[in-house]
Amino acid sequence: MNKALQTLIDRGFVKACTDYEALSDLMDREPVTFYVGADPTGRSLHIGHMVPFFAMHHLQLAGHNPIALVGGGTAMIGDPSGKTEMRKMLTPEQVQDNCKSIKSQLGTVVDFSEHPANGMGKAIMLNNADWLTDLNYITFLREIGRHFSVNRMLTFESYKQRLERGLSFIEFNYQLLQSYDFLVLNQNHNCRLQIGGDDQWGNIVSGIELIRKMNGNECYGLTFNLITRSDGHKMGKSEKGAVFLDPELYSPYDFYQYWRNVNDDDVIKFLKLFTFLPLDEIAEYEKSGVNINDAKQRLAYEQTKIVHGEQEAEKARAAAKTMFQGSSLGQAGREGMNSLVLEKEKLEQGIPVLELFSMTDLAATNSDARRLVVGGGAWIGETKIDDPKILIDASFLDGYGEMILRAGKKRYFRIIVEV
Repeated sequence: MNKALQTLIDRGFVKACTDYEALSDLMDREPVTFYVGADPTGRSLHIGHMVPFFAMHHLQLAGHNPIALVGGGTAMIGDPSGKTEMRKMLTPEQVQDNCKSIKSQLGTVVDFSEHPANGMGKAIMLNNADWLTDLNYITFLREIGRHFSVNRMLTFESYKQRLERGLSFIEFNYQLLQSYDFLVLNQNHNCRLQIGGDDQWGNIVSGIELIRKMNGNECYGLTFNLITRSDGHKMGKSEKGAVFLDPELYSPYDFYQYWRNVNDDDVIKFLKLFTFLPLDEIAEYEKSGVNINDAKQRLAYEQTKIVHGEQEAEKARAAAKTMFQGSSLGQAGREGMNSLVLEKEKLEQGIPVLELFSMTDLAATNSDARRLVVGGGAWIGETKIDDPKILIDASFLDGYGEMILRAGKKRYFRIIVEV
């Protein structure tokens, strides 16, 4: 087996391949150009989207040539794969704004620099809007659509699931468009391999068959396991919703804590998938007598460093250390916390405790804050708050002129008072 392909298998990425032996032989002979697509349906990817791009990183390190395809065109349609309902339609302006945001996020995992390091394949980013938005529909149907069997398309799981709820005609076209993407990339960039999640199998196979029919080239598909947590929940979901890469949607501190609090059974699997640590180093955490919390802290730090940078990772780790290991909550620990700035005048007048907690992400509403207080889980500094009618004023400020709010044992929030 080709070394790079074996690395993906060993790290737990691979679900299926259209032809392991032929793809392995090709990768042994020459650098292979390959691609993975991401539709910009939102301003940020979440961590569940990133599995194929972490795989892309390993293939790039082995000298193969990545293409990250942003679906500025296909996002105007919406992929029915893995969806129970039709996606919300976006305006062209929304799609373009999302494309710009996502490009910078992918750059944390894949090297798009002009001069990649020795041994690495040069990565490029393309947008399928460049060839999809000006397609002539009649010509497309005659030249591309005639190669697709509706009967066969309906056998793919992504369509079968949607037929029960209703599959729109616009979504039915999605597989043709994604297949056409592969054809264009094969013709213009000699792209021979498409990678993606297991729910993309039907789309990938259709693209391979279209290329074979149109120009006789042999191409390949490699799909990855759809990652779920050991508790059965979808990867990348938290109590606050999706674990976005955009720090404005999901703070670096919360991001760190998401990884720090994963289930014990998931830690080694996630170290292999979501970090760049060597497998032999990860294996050290599997040995008997190793504290699982050490592995969790390493996972949280490495993943936060990749996505948000070393400085944010250090700040988040410092905040976590001071809060969960009984250290003094100094300035370094505070800097990594989620926070808001409160006007000094408002604090001096007194602010109802329920209103204060509901201004943070510790409680979504006053009702949530009331339940927190009545249930004994609300703290300000070292003071337990048990009266839902109490007014919070400047007397609650600590030695830093701030307030540290806490919900339960693990959730903290920093109130910075504007001077």
